[in-house]
Amino acid sequence: MAPSDTPGSPGTPNGPGGRWSDLERPPLVATALRRALVRPGGLWTELDVVLATGSTNTDLVARATAGAPEGVVLIAEEQTAGRGRLDRAWTAPPRSGLFFSVLLRPGAAGVPAERWGWLPLLAGVATAGALSRTAGVDTALKWPNDLLVTVDGQERKFGGILAERTGDAVVVGVGLNVSLRAEELPVPTAGSLALAGAAHTDRDPLLRAVLRSIEEWYGEWRRFEGDPGPCGLQETYAAGCATLGRRVRAELPGGGERVGEAVAVDGDGRLVLATEGGVQEPVSAGDIVHLRPAS
Repeated sequence: MAPSDTPGSPGTPNGPGGRWSDLERPPLVATALRRALVRPGGLWTELDVVLATGSTNTDLVARATAGAPEGVVLIAEEQTAGRGRLDRAWTAPPRSGLFFSVLLRPGAAGVPAERWGWLPLLAGVATAGALSRTAGVDTALKWPNDLLVTVDGQERKFGGILAERTGDAVVVGVGLNVSLRAEELPVPTAGSLALAGAAHTDRDPLLRAVLRSIEEWYGEWRRFEGDPGPCGLQETYAAGCATLGRRVRAELPGGGERVGEAVAVDGDGRLVLATEGGVQEPVSAGDIVHLRPAS
């Protein structure tokens, strides 16, 4: 893996596959990002940009296992084996999106392990808020880990979050479609910030805004020992969650499903469904299918 601020493979800087082969999609510059984000006393301690890798999450999990400190950020211009939940593939052209992972060690700040499940939801809140402000596009959250925008009047997934625990560390990966054109979408129902009418698709300020937002939310969450109530995380997530108020189908791991109205996200980050018969049932994991628009 070669840092993107150092010319190298694949291709020559101006040749096919090179750093400047698509002038509408300039490369990220690691040195500039480090100057802006890595500072004494801040969360982010190391930041690297690579031209291509299989998966930033896989790479950072390995570094976490080897003892890397909290606050490492790994960004890839292209992922050749990017993964979403349930090991689903995540593909996009080089430099068309933001693909990065961060290494967190919440236990060192006294956050109980049973609250670590809030980290992907925290990353969703932080990312959606930062993009709404910076790109000027309304974004919404789909429980548990998708980010949505509206394209041609339809909700489209344009981003996802994947959290993986290794020992006392949690690696949180974020993948976002930024400048993808319609013909480049992996599936017709996907979206991108560009297709949603973003004010701009310059990835540098977008990335800075997202990482600063994650740092702010994570700091508050740690300050309250991971309690999502007093730090405002639970309320903010619910306010931005497009799943709440809708009739949904929860497709559960290992088979089986539940159908009901999504009425709340509880203190453990679970989606609470009001099923037929008036029973409220929490769902801790699964694929959620929206069956009707929010009321």
